[in-house]
Amino acid sequence: MIPKLHYTSQANSTAAHLENIQKACGSGAELVRLDLEHIDVEEHLRLAQEVIKITAHFQTRLIIKSHYKIAHEIKADGIYLENTDTCPTVARVHLYPWQTIGATAHTLQECETLLTKEVDYIGLGPFKTSQNAETKALGIDGYTTISEGLDTETPLIGFGDITPEDVKDILKTGVSGIAVADAITQNFDLIKTFNQLLGASSTDEMRHTFK
Repeated sequence: MIPKLHYTSQANSTAAHLENIQKACGSGAELVRLDLEHIDVEEHLRLAQEVIKITAHFQTRLIIKSHYKIAHEIKADGIYLENTDTCPTVARVHLYPWQTIGATAHTLQECETLLTKEVDYIGLGPFKTSQNAETKALGIDGYTTISEGLDTETPLIGFGDITPEDVKDILKTGVSGIAVADAITQNFDLIKTFNQLLGASSTDEMRHTFK
């Protein structure tokens, strides 16, 4: 079972990542995604090794963004790939069978393509503001159109400036969960709020393992 709430730790330093993830796990996060984009390449592996010590202690799942070789080496729970990253089918060859793959899609066509590439879930967005001129905010209408257009049980995880006020309407579209970065980093108490809104029990869901 894929958890309904994914916390993405985006930070400019190793110390900030470790602090964020410690707080997130202590606040009940079921899944943490580590984004290494702003960290020196030489620090990537060491940071990931420190992070998995934290997530393992709390029985929180750890997903590594983009870097499938690091995910394999530290035996993280899986990876998350952006459009510009390695193709999921290529990454799959380098992972353990039990490690999951999530990947980003912005359109119905991109979702359909990912479904042919052995992904375990799709990150669908952005829900609100887009930082890329080539992608548009999908909003409730976009989520509904894409969800209704797909014939799949593969979970869709919404992302993009999602707040607690958005969750109820998002779930009505067929999107099953959300990924949140900034809102949670600014207030880790929101993890409990999001879990309640998503109908997710961190205690119950942590008993499941990725298949």
